[in-house]
Formats: sequence, structure tokens, C-alpha cells
Amino acid sequence: MAILLLSACAVGPDFKAPEPPPVSGYTPEPHPAATVASGGAGGQAQKFVAGRDIPGEWWKVFHNKDLDGLIAVALEANPNLQAAQASLWQAKENLYAATGKLLPTVDANASVTRQQFSPAEFGGTGAPFIFNLFQSTVNVAYAPDVFGGTRRQIEATAATAAYQRFQLEATYLTLTSNVVTAVVQEASLRGQIAATREIIKTETDQLGLVRQQFDVGAATRTDVLTQESEVATQQATLPPLQKQLEQQHHVLLALTGQFPDVRLRERVTLASLHLPRDLPLTLPSQLVQQRPDVRSAEAQLHQASAQIGVAVAARLPQFNLTADYGSNAAALASLFTPSSIVWSVAASGTQPIFHGFTLLHQERAARAAYDVSEAQYRNTVVTAFQNVGDALRALQFDAATLKAQAAALHAASETLDLARGQYKLGAIAYLTLLNSQRSYAQARLAVVQAQAARFADTAALFAALGGGWWNRVDVLTNPLSPEDSDAITTTDLVQGAHGIATEARP
Repeated sequence: MAILLLSACAVGPDFKAPEPPPVSGYTPEPHPAATVASGGAGGQAQKFVAGRDIPGEWWKVFHNKDLDGLIAVALEANPNLQAAQASLWQAKENLYAATGKLLPTVDANASVTRQQFSPAEFGGTGAPFIFNLFQSTVNVAYAPDVFGGTRRQIEATAATAAYQRFQLEATYLTLTSNVVTAVVQEASLRGQIAATREIIKTETDQLGLVRQQFDVGAATRTDVLTQESEVATQQATLPPLQKQLEQQHHVLLALTGQFPDVRLRERVTLASLHLPRDLPLTLPSQLVQQRPDVRSAEAQLHQASAQIGVAVAARLPQFNLTADYGSNAAALASLFTPSSIVWSVAASGTQPIFHGFTLLHQERAARAAYDVSEAQYRNTVVTAFQNVGDALRALQFDAATLKAQAAALHAASETLDLARGQYKLGAIAYLTLLNSQRSYAQARLAVVQAQAARFADTAALFAALGGGWWNRVDVLTNPLSPEDSDAITTTDLVQGAHGIATEARP
């Protein structure tokens, strides 16, 4: 009766999920309700909608089928994602194994022995004789979890499974955001290459004009050489961009689990990407529940808390119950007859008294490990809020940058057209035309880069807010969330193990 009553308790702290930080926003001052707008691709204003939920397939807000296809391939073939799935399966099976420690163990044993026995072993006389011994027993052993050490160990294993569960989500989010970023970067490089080729063509045409001016005596040889140098300089910028494009193509291939000898058919351009007009803005109190890295850190904190209980229980009495039932006979035909039945029942208890202070220091180490996990959790939360704040600021300033660069490109284009006409008429010096060409080339590339930055930082915001994994149809809510109860029962753990099994493979 005492053992049954004591088995209801579990030493060590009962884990409670940390409260969300008392933060009301992501920036010191209220951020603008929307970004500024500008003309061209990726130039529309974006509105921040507080409390708006995030779709599970968040990348579809860009409305690009080629991008969707690349992500589908990556989710199917990426080795890192497959490794994370396998790690979750491993953790789930370890949890199954751990829950079995709460049940008795039953073993069947059978043996046959043929032995020669000499009476001299006991001081007797006579000839030795040979006999057979047949044995068959069933052993039952049970260690009552009086102080909850086993349940705390199962709790720690369940927390490890929850950690792997959210590590899988973090890998999923990292993979999808990396594919989007790589696609945007590749589209940006294609845009820069196209712009560079256009600039080279324009400046080559201008070189022909300068040569004509030189032939009629309206330009100097220096002007011709300078324009030739300018064309060569622009041509020299093309191979590095092409190299970056090939490297970015290899990045995409690696993300999709393919080798660099493959050529992707999908060719995404900035003009084919749709910039979402409405952007979600998660409430700060909800961010810690949405970020997979924060939930992983919380699971590690839970695991460290349970390990304290394991260390405390190790210093308390341990009990064991055993029972054996079987048969011993000298002849096989006599096995299992009433006269051959043997049995035993035993109970034992052990109280650690002195282990060289090992158990004491192990408990202290477990408490220190909890402090480490708690500090790491707080750091992860701070980083999560930093990521959102960075993304919001980037979106705001990227929109302003694109607007300014678009205006600069418009002015540079008009200035260049005017300078060409004036130079053709001999109204300005060649140096003025050269400066106009360089300003236009810089502005042209800057606009492409600013457009790409808006798409990339939009993806960064979705990733910083958690990526909407809770809205995916192939994933259930984590059944082992510590906030669901103050203490996890054995039934919860077994049900949680089966729940994790259903979530292990997207």
C-alpha cells in the first residue's frame, strides 16, 4: 500500500513553459503601417497587418509556379530534411523504449545440463555418477517507480522527441527560405546580367558615335580611347556576374538534392515574382510559440528540468520485486509435474549511503545544466525578436531605397539621352557624356539589386515569424507541448509518442 501511494509522486521540479517576454513591439517606435511605393517590378507598397496568420506554404504568396516546383523538389530530395525526419523517428522509438521501463519484465528460461557428480565433493565415497537436469522457469521483475525517477527519465526522453520534432520544422523552414532566397538571388543576377549587356550594347553604339566624331575632327583620340576603355570595363563586369549566377545555380541544385551536372529548367525572373501586398505581423506574445527554434530551446529546457528529477531520485531508495516460477527435473518426462515445481518471490531495497559524493554532484550538475538551458532559451528568444525587427526595418528601408534608386535611374536615363544629343551636336565635352554613362550604369544595376532586396526581405519576414508550420495540413500540433499541463503523466507520454510518430514524415 505504501509503495502504491508513493508511486504517485515524482521528485524534482514540475516543468512549466516560460512566459512570453513582456514586449509590446519589435521596434522602439511604432513602425509605419505600410512601406512606400515606387514604379516597376517589386515597387508596390506593402501593408503590415497585425495578428494576421501565416499560410503553411508561405512561399506561394509570390505566385510563381517555377518557385513552387523547386521547393517541391527540395522537400522531396533534400538530404538535410531527410536526416531531420530520421532523427525524429529515432527519438520517437527511443521514447517507445523508455515508456517500457514502467512495466514489469518477463523472461522465459530453459536449460538442459548433463553432469558427472562425484560424492568426494562432499566427503563421501563411491563411484561418480552421471545425471541430467532439465530446467524451465519464468522470471518476472519489477522496479516500482516510487519516487518518479523513471518517469522523469521518460519525461526527458519525451522532451528530446519534442526537440527533434521542432528541429524538423526548423530544417523545413530553413530549407524553404533558402530556396526562395537562392531563387531571388539568381533572378537578381539574371537581371544584372541583362542590364549589363544592355549597357555594353549602348556604350558600344556610343563608341561608334565617338569614332565618327573623331573622323570629322569633332572628337579627340583620347575620347575614342576613353570610350573604348569604358566599353572594356563594362565587358569585364559581365564574367563575374556570370560566375555568381553559375554558383547560385549550384546552390539551388544542392538545396534540391541534385548534382551540379544538372541544368534546372526553371528560370525565375524578378518580373515573374509577385510582391505580396499584405504582410503578416505576429503579435509579440505569440512569436515564441511560432518559432521552431524557440520551441526547440523550450524542449531542451524541459529535458534539463526532468534530468534534475532523475538525479534527485538516484539519491533515494530503490526497490525491486522479483518472482520465479518453473520446474526442475532429472528427466524430461518429469518436467512440469507437481513434484518438480519450484518458485520464489523476493523483494529488495537499496538506499545509497556513500558514493564519494558522486550522486550529490550529479544533482548539482543537473541543476547547472538547467541554468545553461534557461540562458540559451532566453538568448534564442532575443534572437527571434531581433530577426523580426531586422526584417521589418529592412522592408521599410528597402522600399525607400528602391523608390530613390528608381528616381535616380529615371534622372540618369534622361540625363544620358540629353548628353548624347548634346555631344553629337558638339555642345558638351566628352567627359560630361562619360559621367552620364557611368551614372546610368550604376543606377541601372542598383535598381535591380533593390528590387531583389524587397523580395528577399519579404521572405526573411515570413521565416522570422515562423513560416506558418502550424497551418500545414501534413503536421499536427505537438502533443507534448509542456504548456498543456503542469506535469506529464505516463498516459500523456505514451499518447505523445504515438502522436510524434504520426508527425515524423511530412
